[in-house]
Amino acid sequence: MLRIAIVAAELSGDFLGAALMRTLKARLGQVRFEGVGGQVMQAEGCHSLVPMERLSVMGLFEVLGHLPELLRIRKGLRERFLADPPDLYIGVDAPDFNLGLERVLRGAGIPTVHYVSPTVWAWRQGRVKTLRRAVDLMLSIFPFETDFLTRRGVNARYVGHPLADEIPLESDPGAARRLLGLEAEAQVIALLPGSRMGEVRRLGRVFLEAADWLLQRRPGLSFVLPCASGRIRVQIEAELTTMDRALPLLLTDGRARDAMAAADLVLTASGTATLEALLVKRPMVVAYRLQPLTYWVVRLLRLVKVPHVAMANLLAGRELAPELLQGAATPEALGRALLGLLEDPARMAEIRSAYAEIHRRLRQGSAGKAAEAVIELLRERGWDV
Repeated sequence: MLRIAIVAAELSGDFLGAALMRTLKARLGQVRFEGVGGQVMQAEGCHSLVPMERLSVMGLFEVLGHLPELLRIRKGLRERFLADPPDLYIGVDAPDFNLGLERVLRGAGIPTVHYVSPTVWAWRQGRVKTLRRAVDLMLSIFPFETDFLTRRGVNARYVGHPLADEIPLESDPGAARRLLGLEAEAQVIALLPGSRMGEVRRLGRVFLEAADWLLQRRPGLSFVLPCASGRIRVQIEAELTTMDRALPLLLTDGRARDAMAAADLVLTASGTATLEALLVKRPMVVAYRLQPLTYWVVRLLRLVKVPHVAMANLLAGRELAPELLQGAATPEALGRALLGLLEDPARMAEIRSAYAEIHRRLRQGSAGKAAEAVIELLRERGWDV
C-alpha cells in the first residue's frame, strides 16, 4: 500500500490537505496517510502523530517562545521518516516548518511535494534557493506564482485554489442567515479578528470597539463573530464584559464562511479569510497588527515586496478592500472604512462583480489537478499508479 507522509500546521492547511487526500484516495484506492493534521485531515484518514495546534505559531519573534517544542516535533518526524521512509512527503503550507524537513527527506531519496507556495514573490525572495533544494514539486494555488517560480528553477504547477471549487459562484445570504438565526432584513457585519490567539489578542478588542463606533452611527446594525476555538471564544467573551455598551453580536463556534455569507460586509484580519470573503463576494475592510518588534524588522529590512497585504487585493491587482495596518488599525479608522462602504452601494456592487471574476479564474478543479501532479511525480519515481 502506498504510504504518504503529510504535514499541515493550521486550519487552512488542514482543509487543503484533506481535499488532496480525498482525491488521491479516489484516484489510487487505498493509501495510508500519517504525519500532522487537524480534524478534517484526520477524518480523511490521516494518523496525526502530534496535535496540529502545537505547530500553529506565526511571526518572527512569536515563534521564539515555541521554538524548542517546534524543533523537537520536527526532529521526531525527521527521525521517524528517515528510519521508516514514506513513499512520498507532502508539506502543506507552513514553509518554516516543512521546508527544512523536506530538504532532509529529499536528500535521503524521499520525493517531496510542497502544497501552497511560500510567498517568496512577496518577501524574503532568497528563500527560492531553499525551495530548489527542498522540493521536487511545488503545487501553486495562485496563478501569478508559477511563472515566478519556474523562472527561478523551481518545478511548479498551478492547480488553482480548492476553496474556489468548494465555494459556489453564487452564495445565498438568506440561507446563511437562517442557519445562524440572524434576521433576514438586518444589515449584518461579520467580524473576523483571526484564527490564532495572538491575532485575536491584538485585534479582537479593536474590532469590537470598531463595531461599537459604527453602531452609534448606524443603530440598526447586527454583528456576527465566528470563534475559531473555545479559547478564542473565552477571550472575546471576556472583552465583551468590559465594553461600555452591549453589542448586538452573535458569537458562533467556527462557521466563519457562514458568517461571511450571512453578512453584507466583512471586517477581517489579513490572511486566508480575505480570500474566503472574496469567494463569497463580500466587500471587506482588512486590518492587521503584528507584534511590534516583528513589524519593525520587516519594515527596516524592507522584506515585503508587494503593494498589498490582503490576498484579495493582490488577486485584484488593486485595493478593493481598504487595508489598515499596525497603528492605523484603530477602532475609528476601521469604523469609518466600513461606513464608507455601507454608504456607497454602487462601490459595493462593483467590488462584488470584481470578486466574481476572480473566483471564476481560480476555479480550476484544483484537488484533481494537484492529485494528477502528485501521481505524475510518483510515476516518475517508478510507481505503477
